[in-house]
Amino acid sequence: MEESKIDSSVGFSPKEMDSLMKYFVGNNYKYREQIIIPRTVGPIHIKSIDEKRVEAVFESCAFKSLVASVMGYGLGAALGLFSASVSPNITAPDAPQQTAREIFRDLKFSTLSYAKNFALVGLMFSAVECTIESYRGKGDWKNGTYAGGITGGLIGLRAGLKPGIVGALGFAAFSTAIDYYMRH
Repeated sequence: MEESKIDSSVGFSPKEMDSLMKYFVGNNYKYREQIIIPRTVGPIHIKSIDEKRVEAVFESCAFKSLVASVMGYGLGAALGLFSASVSPNITAPDAPQQTAREIFRDLKFSTLSYAKNFALVGLMFSAVECTIESYRGKGDWKNGTYAGGITGGLIGLRAGLKPGIVGALGFAAFSTAIDYYMRH
C-alpha cells in the first residue's frame, strides 16, 4: 500500500501523461505558427507548406533552365528579325527583284535560326550555372564564370579544340563581366 502511495505522488496522472505524450510525440496543434520572431527590417511571415512547394519549384534548376530557354528564344527571335531586315540578300546588281513571299521566307528562316540558337545557349548556360551553384552551395560570381567557361567550351568544341578553348575563355570573361555589372 505504501509503495502505491509513493508512486502516485511522484508520477503523473493519466490525464497529465496523455497531454505530455501529445506534446512530445504528436499533437493536433501547430506550435510552429505561434513562434514569436523579433522584427528586424519588416514583418516576418512564416511560409506555409504550399508556399514552400511553389518556391521550391521556382528555384529548381529545371524551371530556371526552362525560363532561360524561353527568354533566349524570344530574344533570339527579335535579334534574328532585326538582322534579317538589315542584311542585304541580293548580292548581284542584275539579280531579279525578290517577291514578298521570298523575303518573308528569309525573315522566318533567320528569325527561327537565331531563336533556336539563343534558346539553346540560354538553356545550357542556365542549367550548368544552376548545377554548379547547387554543388558549391554558394551564389557568387564564380558560378557564372565556371558556367560561361563550360558553355563556351562546349559551343566552341564543335569547331575543334582551339576554338573550344577560345570559346571557353571568351564566354567565361563575358559572363564574369556581366555578373560584375549586374551585382554592382
